[in-house]
This record gives sequence, structure tokens and C-alpha cells, in this order.
Amino acid sequence: MSSDSIDLFGEKLFPRTVPVMVPVPTPTPYSYSVPEGMAVEPGSIVQVPLGPRLVPGVVWDGGDDSQVDPKKLRPIEKVFDCPPLSKEMRDFLDWVSAYTVTPPGLVARMALRAPTAFDPEPMIEGLRFTGHRPERLTSARERVLEMVEDGIPWTRSGLAHAAGTSTSVVDGLVKQGSFETVFLPPPPVVAVPDPEHVEPRLEGPQTESAAELVESVRAGGFNVSLIDGITGSGKTEVYFEAIAETLRRGKQVLILLPEIALTASFLERFQDRFGAKPAEWHSDLAPRIREKVWRQVTMGDVRVVAGARSALFLPFENLGLVIVDEEHDPAYKQEDRVFYNARDMAVVRARIGDFPAVLVSATPSVESRVNSDVGRYRKLHLPTRYGDAALPDLHLVDMRRHPPARGGFLSPVMLRGIARTIEKQQQALLFLNRRGYAPLTLCRVCGHRFQCPQCSSWLVEHRFRGQIQCHHCGYAERTPEACPECGTFDHLAACGPGVERIAEEVEKHFPEARTIVLSSDLMGVKRLRLELEAIARGEADIVIGTQLVAKGHNFPLMSLVGVVDADLGLSNGDPRAAERTFQLLSQVTGRAGRSGLKSHGLIQTYQPLHPVMQAIVSGDAQAFYDREIGEREKALLPPFGRLASVIVSADTRGEAEMHARGLRQAAPDVDGISILGPAEAPLALVRGRHRFRLLIHGRRNSDMQTFLRTMLANGPKERASLQVQLDIDPQSFL
Repeated sequence: MSSDSIDLFGEKLFPRTVPVMVPVPTPTPYSYSVPEGMAVEPGSIVQVPLGPRLVPGVVWDGGDDSQVDPKKLRPIEKVFDCPPLSKEMRDFLDWVSAYTVTPPGLVARMALRAPTAFDPEPMIEGLRFTGHRPERLTSARERVLEMVEDGIPWTRSGLAHAAGTSTSVVDGLVKQGSFETVFLPPPPVVAVPDPEHVEPRLEGPQTESAAELVESVRAGGFNVSLIDGITGSGKTEVYFEAIAETLRRGKQVLILLPEIALTASFLERFQDRFGAKPAEWHSDLAPRIREKVWRQVTMGDVRVVAGARSALFLPFENLGLVIVDEEHDPAYKQEDRVFYNARDMAVVRARIGDFPAVLVSATPSVESRVNSDVGRYRKLHLPTRYGDAALPDLHLVDMRRHPPARGGFLSPVMLRGIARTIEKQQQALLFLNRRGYAPLTLCRVCGHRFQCPQCSSWLVEHRFRGQIQCHHCGYAERTPEACPECGTFDHLAACGPGVERIAEEVEKHFPEARTIVLSSDLMGVKRLRLELEAIARGEADIVIGTQLVAKGHNFPLMSLVGVVDADLGLSNGDPRAAERTFQLLSQVTGRAGRSGLKSHGLIQTYQPLHPVMQAIVSGDAQAFYDREIGEREKALLPPFGRLASVIVSADTRGEAEMHARGLRQAAPDVDGISILGPAEAPLALVRGRHRFRLLIHGRRNSDMQTFLRTMLANGPKERASLQVQLDIDPQSFL
């Protein structure tokens, strides 16, 4: 007998056995029975038993091919009262799973991040005017009644606040019968943005680019635009017009930002243009706010979301535009559980949903640049800064000719530049992409180096906190006074600079200057926002920071940017090292002169003739991209070839190596795909786990996913402490 139900007219109802995707790493959905009287459909969010616990899940597509009698299956416990995940969203989750070679349950889990939001928010108790006016009216009561004469309900506290009185006055009127209790829907987490709130202020290339974006939104359908504009060229104002047109058409918008630190200034700019802020979505949100945002996005009440990469997996009710700001940023790559690049997945989301995507950057990734050159993406170029602002004059400081004083790291050229800037009551920014005080501490007597006991990395001194810390696993200990190896006191040497050490040097040379150090390990998000606001108001003379300061900030008084160690990013074997260094230095020097001040950039380097340094100082980005694209094409590196990384980790080195060699032997022989390794990963030990890496290289049209699935299926099975992680299109090679 079939497990399907047949109604009186012979029509097939939904099967009584359905596949449910649960948030566990299994390759397929599990089968559950549907109790009598329960209505479910593909996309329904349900609660099901999984072992001894109840977990959320999603009714998935495809009829259940199980021959098991529904009576022998565990039943669905509950159907949540929220909109089902759309077919578009389910297709997207399936695509991400297939592309990243990740169990689909782990991908679906990212769309179910707020389980307490699956049920409707509780109604709020409110008050509505009955029309009865008490005989004795004080001035406070008069003010309250004036506010409610239109019959619109209020909350008790909201009414008291609006009338400028206490809640006891409102309570008195309730006792007099002037109000009746009603229940109101929960308030929206943000107000609805108004695309006509202010007239946009655009000029020259901005106007043309904005018109093209608006036209792409009006035309509908999938397309990708790349806004390639120098720092300060008004890229944000341009894509705001695409947002406005999408809102006019009643659709939702997703704006991806690489860092939480960028959201504060962005929210203000958005509010200035649209009269309301977008909803935020990132890891620092309070759980209650996350729940409200998730729920109201699914209902369509939230029209615009600005968030980190995980916002890509919010189940929008009617998404019509996705924007990826600073699209080149490595922060868009997730390297935990599900390895994905949010920039690339945003384009996929737009293609599946058949709506436009916009990528934005002053220094586009080589992949996006190639896509625009060959016509896959529409390129919108903004070659000049907005208004009268000019780019900073950039100069290389050859550290071989202008070395710092003994024990210092700032060249005399840099110190003179800072002094002149402070004299003019303007701001200087010193950039060093290294946290802490010093990257290495050693004993001058015996040579002992402080290394993390769980990772193959040195412990970084953080003098402000009195600790030495590992930046990979978080291990920390108090900075010792004596060498643990030989016991000698006062002979520990800090080697190399971090931002804290540069701050110490600046304090010595400029004791009267107001100095702020910006680093992710020194402050939480709230304090960071306060510091950024203080800098924008001119309440600091010298800012010293890591890559946090390189992204999207607007400091009106900033007229000097100094790069302390421009060679830092070039000293590893990462094939993207030159690209990353070019992007980072271009972005950080672009913080100067954005309000029209004559500005300068000083770049300290021991390699002034390096092509990256020459491209930065000459402003010839085209020459850099031409050279980098040519090198990638010759080596068949992305986007002209494909890469995948397989990291095998285990509690012992022998286990990891043996398993990695077994995978290598099990790999199929496929023309156009080759394997490098296994070899110890550059970070061979992380959190006490030994790591070996296989790097797989293929042509652009290689079926990398099938190759990997075959290798895993034929290879040794994961046992005991063994773990295998797959990374398609790796961004990090550590």
C-alpha cells in the first residue's frame, strides 16, 4: 500500500513520509512521518526528534524514496508558525552544499540560526482611547488625551513619554475608564527606509554609473555590476540609487560588509539618504535582536539588511538586490565548518533568484577584474574623487637610505612628516598590520624563543595587557620576568614591532600628541566605534592601527598616512601576496585627503623597486593588474585555473600524515587535475592538532568537486581524532 494519502476526488495529497533536512553533517535528508491533521510543504520549518533531542529542520524537496512504512518512522513533532523557506532559498542552499562539498545539513543550519524566532513574536499590550474624558483634568492628563484623540493605540510607556509625563498619569486615566486594553503587533526592528527621503547629490561619473545601475534594476533579471572607483570617489552614493530603485519596486535589499567596525559609519550614511537605518546582522548582535531581525526578514517587514557574510543565509521574503561592498576583502571567506566565499556565493544567490548583484571596491579582486574585462560583469569606473578632494601624494621611503634610529622603527623622514602634520593641527595615521607589542620574544642569554605549546607559532607580546599570546588558538600567559629555560632575569628581548611598540615610539617623539591605537584585540566593537567617532571629530592627533583602519572610514582631518612596514605582506609564499599587499596599501593610503586637504602618504620599504611598490606610488593600478593577471594566466592560477585545499588534522603527526597519503593514493587519475603533497601545512600544529595539506590544481573547466568526492569515497575513512577539511578556492595557504 502506498504511503501517499488519496482524497475523495482521487487527487494526491502531500506524502505522509517527507524528507527533512536537519542541521547535522549527513549527505541526505532524513525521513519522517507526518501526523494526521498536520500540514507541511517543501520549505516548512519543523521540529523533529533526532536521537534523544528535538532539533529544527526544513522539509526538503523531492519525494521520499524510502520504502519504510511511515508507521515505523518517527513523526514530525511541530510545524513552526513562520513562512517556509522559498524554493529559491532551498536551491541556493543545495548549490552551496554541492559546490563546497559540504553536507547539506550544515549549510541549511546557517539559515536556521535563530530557532527562537520560528514562532511569532508575542503581542504587546497597548491602550486605546474610549472617548471618555474624566471630570477632573490636570494639565498632564490634558496632554495625554490630546495625544490619543485620533484613536491610534499606544503603549503605556510610549504614551507617557510622548506626552511628557509619568506612567502614573496614564494609569490614572485607565482607572477612570478613558482607555481600554488592546494588543498590538511587535514594533519593527527598524523603520521602513524612504527612497525619496533626500535628493541624491551626484556628479560626473557618479551620475552616469548610478543611472546604469538603476536601469539594471528596472530591467530585472540577473546581472552583475562591478563599481571600480578610487578611494573617496562616492561608490556608496552610487549604489544607494540602485537600493532606492529596488525599494520603489517593493523588494528587499542585502548589503554585505566585511567588518562589523564598518557598520556604524555606514548606518549613518544610509540613514542620511533614506531616513532610517537598515537592520544589522552580525555576530555582535544581542540574541533578542537577531531573533527579531530573522523573523521580520522572513515576513518581509525588514526591507534592507546590512551585515557580515552570514547575512547571505537569511531567508528573505522577496530579495531583489545584493551588494557586496569592499568585495576584495579576505574577511568574506569563511574558514570554519562550511568553507565559502560570500562574494562568490552572493553572485550565485542573485543568479538563482534572477536579480542584480553589485560588487564594489577601490581595489577589485583579480577574479572580479578579469570578469569585468571579458564582459561577464558590467564595469562602472569612477576615476576621480568626489568634490574637490584629491588623492594623496605618495612617496616611498627607502629604509636602506633612511634607516630609523637604533631601537626604533620609524624613519627620520616619517618622523618629520608627522611633526609637520601635527603643527598644521591635522591628523596622521600610522599603519602596521601586526597586533600587539612584538611578534617574538627571546632570551638574549640562551636564545630561548617563546612558542605556543599548542601551535607552531611564536607567542606575541601584548605589553598593554602584560601577556604573551598566541593569535591562532588564544593561549595566553603572563609576560615572564625571567627566561624559563636558563632562569636569567631582565634579558628578554622583544623582536620586531607591533602597533603597541609603534605607539611607544610615537609617545617618545611626540609626548604632547593625542594618540589612539586601533586594534581588534584592544577593544570591543562599542569602544571601537567610539574611538572612530572621536577620530572623525578631530579628537586625536596620531592614529596607529592595524588593517581595521584601512577599510571604509572617513577621517576629515587626516592628511598624512604612514605605512610602517610595507614589505610585511610580501614575505610569504601566498600566490595572492602581491594582490593583497597592493589592495591593503591602496586602501590605507586612501584614508588621507578625503575632505579636500592636501595630503601625503609615506611608505617605508626595503624593496622600493618591487612592482607592487612602484604601482602604488605611481598610481598606475592598470599596470599592476595587467602584470598580475598575466602572471596568473601563465601559471593557470585563479581565475584561469582552479585550486582546492585538503587539510588533514589529527592528534598525532603520524595519523595525519598516513591519512593524507591514503587520500593521495585514492585520488582518481583525471586529465588536467594534479595533486601537490601531502606536506605539513605552514602552520603544522594548531590547537594541539597536527596538520598535513594536499593542494589540488586543475584547469578552469575541471570538475574539482567530483574529483574530491571520488577521492574521499575511495580513500581511508575518518577514525578517532582524524578530521578532513575541504576548501574550494582557498584564500589562505596556512
